[in-house]
Amino acid sequence: MQINLEIFSPVQQINHKVFAERDLSVFIKREDLIHPIISGNKWRKLKYLLKKAQAQNKTHLITFGGAFSNHLLATAGAGARFGFKTTGIVRGEEVNNDTLFMCRLHGMKLIFTDRDNYRDKPNLFNRFFGNDDQAMFIDEGGSSPEAAQGCSELVDELSETYDHIFAACGTGTMSAGIINGLTSHKLPTTFNGVPVFKNGGFIRNEIDKLLTTGTDYQLHTDYHFGGYGKANDELISFIKTFVAETGILIDPIYTGKMLYALYDLAAKDHFKPGSKILAIHSGGIWGLLGMKDRFD
Repeated sequence: MQINLEIFSPVQQINHKVFAERDLSVFIKREDLIHPIISGNKWRKLKYLLKKAQAQNKTHLITFGGAFSNHLLATAGAGARFGFKTTGIVRGEEVNNDTLFMCRLHGMKLIFTDRDNYRDKPNLFNRFFGNDDQAMFIDEGGSSPEAAQGCSELVDELSETYDHIFAACGTGTMSAGIINGLTSHKLPTTFNGVPVFKNGGFIRNEIDKLLTTGTDYQLHTDYHFGGYGKANDELISFIKTFVAETGILIDPIYTGKMLYALYDLAAKDHFKPGSKILAIHSGGIWGLLGMKDRFD
């Protein structure tokens, strides 16, 4: 089956008092609308990996993630959509939750492993699938040069030039891809990454590994809300308000933190008046399933 999927990722303006008072034009690129399961940057990251698997006659995708991993779910969905067998190696003790239910529903086999063994993913791949010529290793989050290539195409779709682009940072792959796209088009846009990890400055090294050319960009490391997969009442309240006011569903793991950072920086007069800003909705709204009790 041909690896092809029409992209629907419109740009919409976000209107808010904090932006109007500072003469800021803020927009959001709706990557969450690309596909309900292979959502946002997950589709862009997987696109060329799937094409590579097809070209190499690989029929079995092996990948990695935590128990609430959007990447696992997206890979399961992509496997079902394009005819690949999929296996997810899950970090931690065996559990059942909504995300893993969805993975299984899309045909993914799950293997649980302890956190120490999980750190050496190539070894796990070789242990379980080293003798399987049809198996293909896909790193956690899809991190790879192919994934960065897919994410760079986001910039090709932009019909306007922005002063700033904002995106959440997990593996750093999408950030690197966007930066590469900006560089390729020689755009004067400043990229702003919002790491979702505590002490997230380390992500700069991961981004730099995938850059085609060294370039400057900004990281805002104070919006992790306690670390990966963590949130507090302030973030949850922000998400509730944002969704109710815009009708755009966002999650507390990635896009919620990024948008909170954008709103907060605007309120602190971080941007020059007249600036045009684009936020990237990177999908991943299934991350809500892991925190649905926080929204009661």
